[in-house]
Amino acid sequence: MNDALSALASHVEEKLAGRLGRAETAYGELTLQVEAKNIVPVLTFLRDDPRCQFVSLIDISGVDYPSRPRRFDVVYHLLSPRRNLRVRVKVETEEDTPVPSATGVYKGADWYERETYDLYGILFSGHPDLRRLLTDYGFEGHPLRKDFPLTGFVEVRYDDEAKRVVYEPVELRQEFRSFDFLSPWEGTDYVLPGDEKAKQ
Repeated sequence: MNDALSALASHVEEKLAGRLGRAETAYGELTLQVEAKNIVPVLTFLRDDPRCQFVSLIDISGVDYPSRPRRFDVVYHLLSPRRNLRVRVKVETEEDTPVPSATGVYKGADWYERETYDLYGILFSGHPDLRRLLTDYGFEGHPLRKDFPLTGFVEVRYDDEAKRVVYEPVELRQEFRSFDFLSPWEGTDYVLPGDEKAKQ
């Protein structure tokens, strides 16, 4: 498998000279780093080239690195059933800089790009219908960003008196709950950490 990936990496680097940032093989996987402006030509090559034939788009996802100048990675996972190989393509982008949409290369990219936009706020230029997919109407923020509050902004419940769904600020009912860390084990001849509390 590693020989096949190494040969594929050499072939891709040769054919995509100038459009490919770097190709790395690690842990039995090939990762291609690409600039955003080159993503559509690179994906088209990987799909159409006879030595590649990555005709199946498995997934598009985002990764958030808040401390980096180009904060987000957009990660494409491709499968070549004929070659029995997988490849990962990564694109770095900023918060307000869109990545060209891959829907013209892979029809299935539509759903994944909408999901990535909804959960990370990554923009895709040329997407036919880039709107939220998994969050509710009027949802503020993007829940998979690493700076998103863990509790969210609002909670939702059905109000029986108003006969509708109502949105309210989050109320943390267990914030100051006290926990007792007594040991659940009994019948031991030795003292476990925390058992000294039980003898008082």
